Formats: sequence, structure tokens, C-alpha cells
Amino acid sequence: MQQSTIKKLSINELAAMKQRGEKISCLTAYDASFSSLIDQVGVDVMLVGDSLGMTIQGHGTTLPVTMTDMVYHTQCVSSARRRAFLIADLPFMSYSTPVIAARNAGKLMQSGAQMVKLEGARIEVVDFLVNQGISVCGHLGLLPQFINQLGGYAVQGKDSTGAEKIITDAHKLEQAGASLLVLECVPATLAKRISEQLSIPVIGIGAGVDCDGQVLVLYDMLNIGIGKRPRFSKNFMQGAASIEAAISAYQLAVKQSAFPTPEHSF
Repeated sequence: MQQSTIKKLSINELAAMKQRGEKISCLTAYDASFSSLIDQVGVDVMLVGDSLGMTIQGHGTTLPVTMTDMVYHTQCVSSARRRAFLIADLPFMSYSTPVIAARNAGKLMQSGAQMVKLEGARIEVVDFLVNQGISVCGHLGLLPQFINQLGGYAVQGKDSTGAEKIITDAHKLEQAGASLLVLECVPATLAKRISEQLSIPVIGIGAGVDCDGQVLVLYDMLNIGIGKRPRFSKNFMQGAASIEAAISAYQLAVKQSAFPTPEHSF
């Protein structure tokens, strides 16, 4: 297919995929080379994640990542992708007020992102951004930017109180205008309930197979991340002849609901 005939996916097409029951595949990307490869395989969504603080920069958390970092990496990924829908993370303390959030989200959108992602039930921020024409992806469950409050990387929503709060927050985010939601490290049964209740696509990471789609950190699924690979991830390089083959195997596993298995869920 010639590049001129390739059309970028839109949020409307992702919503249509949910409606017809087609799983949405997503991977993080941080540079032009991987962006091009992921795109050629046919992965639906690329997320320029603040996980780059750990995978690229070698930090222990995502907290040191700056807006300058995110703009740079978003530009790199955007320059090479042709089809995949592109989301970029708003980093730590870049959306403390609606106005600050809009200013920073604008920088990411001008760098090529089609949507920005922010952590937590920041309803007033989401509402303000949507009213400025900015598409927003929510993020509930385990919130890496809140790691010092959480005290560690652990499954969220295991008890009824925690689960109900996540469900309530998910509905509030949708009502505020968020058009996508990431659920991280929550019980598979909870993620299934939320995916069925919301009209917007729900993308899981460590949230079971019943979400509308899946996302993994690229370096984790290629088994080249620093430190121990998370339980919810899988080494797709095992048995693969190349990086492209590993990404293709992930894409196929998501589309066929073969990943995640119970082994990679909570």
C-alpha cells in the first residue's frame, strides 16, 4: 500500500471497533524507528508513555519525566507513523490545573498526538480539555505518577470499596468527555464490568482479556526492559525470529483474545 493512500486511524474508528467487538491493539513507542516498525505491523494505537522515564532514561519511576521530554519523543514517534492512532502522556505535575493542562496538552497535540492521557479522576481537567477540542484518555487503577502515595506497584480495586470507586470514576470520566480509558493492574472481573458498562473503549494493562483492547510497554514485551518484567506482561521475543515477528505475534494474540491469559491477569 502506498503511503499516500494510508489514512490515520481516528477515535471514531476505535469506538467502532469496540462496537463490533474487534480488539484494539496498542504498544508504547518512543522513537521513529520503532514507530515505523509498529505501524507497519498494523498495531492500532501507539502510546508515547511517560514510561520512557524508566525504559529510556533509566529512572526508577516516571516522575522525573518533563514536558520537554514528552514533546521530543512525541515528535519522534509522530514523524514515522502513518496509520496508528497516537496518544501522548501528560507527565507528572503537567496538569495540576485545567489551564496548565490545556497549555501542556496543546504542546503534545502540536507535536503530532491525537489524544493526551492523564492519570486519575481529574474530572474538571478532562472537562476543560474536551471543551478546548482536545481528545482525552483517562487512566485508572494503578497510577504510576501516584507511586509515593500508593507506596508501591500493587493491584488496585481488589476490595469492594476500591472497586466501586474505580467504577464510579470511570463513569465520571466518560461523562466529562473522555473518549478512551486505560485500566492498569485491576482484577479481570472488575475490568470486564467497566468495559461492559462504558460506551467508550477500555484498554487494559494487567486488567484481563475482557477489556476492549490491550497495551503493553514495548520494552517489556521484547524482554529488554530494565529490571524484572511485570507479571502482566509477556516475553513475545521468545520463539520469535525478529523484533517484527514478536510485535506481529503480540498483535495477533490481542486480536484473537489469546493475550492476556489468566497467567498475565489478576
